[in-house]
Amino acid sequence: MPTTTYTARPIDPRALKELRTTDDAGRPTTHFTDPEGGAPLRCCLRRSEPGERIALVSYAPLRRWAAETGAAPGAYDEQGPVFIHAEECGGPAGTALPFTNAHRTVRRYSAEGHILGGELVWTPDAVDQTCTEAFEQALAEAFDDPAVALVHVRAVEYGCFLYEVRRDQRDAR
Repeated sequence: MPTTTYTARPIDPRALKELRTTDDAGRPTTHFTDPEGGAPLRCCLRRSEPGERIALVSYAPLRRWAAETGAAPGAYDEQGPVFIHAEECGGPAGTALPFTNAHRTVRRYSAEGHILGGELVWTPDAVDQTCTEAFEQALAEAFDDPAVALVHVRAVEYGCFLYEVRRDQRDAR
């Protein structure tokens, strides 16, 4: 049985360029030096290091995806806080699914941008599979539904967007 590798997509570099000036709520971006590190950066899909210059901005991932695809998410268009580097960075260093070491939600969306459901992924007491295996399984189950066009991986505690995974074009049904 062939395996599919799902790719976490950071925020697009064009969107990052805009967000570093004005966020999706229309507010000017304020940069700061991260004193402690640990902020989940959506530009390079890793945690910040102490002393890095970052920004906390409002981001509307579904709105930006809809602008690319012509979808009309209507009331499902939402924006929320994300951390990004204050200046351009090199993007993700690898292909591993990031931020899998805590409770996450995989939220499914249709081609129209409507929510089709969600699933809680991984709990700290899970011992039957690794975090990555749990995420791979949740993504496979999401994309087994031909109506699912993309998924958002979100933090459970705050609901914050972490990254998106899109249906592989070779897998489109």
